[in-house]
Amino acid sequence: MKIFRNILIAGLVALTANTAAIAEEKASREEAKALVDKALAHIKSAGPDAAFTDFSTPGSKPWHDRDLYLFAYDFTGKNVAHGANPKLRNTNLIDLKTADGKMLIRDMVEMTRSKGEGWIDYDWPHPQTKALEKKSAYVKRIPGMDAFIGSGIYNLGK
Repeated sequence: MKIFRNILIAGLVALTANTAAIAEEKASREEAKALVDKALAHIKSAGPDAAFTDFSTPGSKPWHDRDLYLFAYDFTGKNVAHGANPKLRNTNLIDLKTADGKMLIRDMVEMTRSKGEGWIDYDWPHPQTKALEKKSAYVKRIPGMDAFIGSGIYNLGK
């Protein structure tokens, strides 16, 4: 009985430590918002074409941090930058539905067109684990363009 109890305690300690490690690997809402603001400054200084290429370059340190990356779309739904999948560039995804049935790009276009910025919640595959997770994306209109840029966080199932 004592051996079983010790194994159970050791397992719970390992599970708690693993959960804490996973939480540390995931970005926060504040970090996602800060990355979008940093990206907007880069678009202004480098120009949209160069900035979108920078955001879409795999492993580019300033624009990729753990599970945090940037994506950008014009208001027709055409992807102009994607940090997790650069092959999506120049693809129109206006009719993209999420696993939970949301018209993701349409919702993002509508939010940034009407409010300028905001958060959208949906289900999305995690870029590292490929598991379907709850995600919240912060999206913001790019000044002077009919386009927006965003970044999202994975919510550990919350």
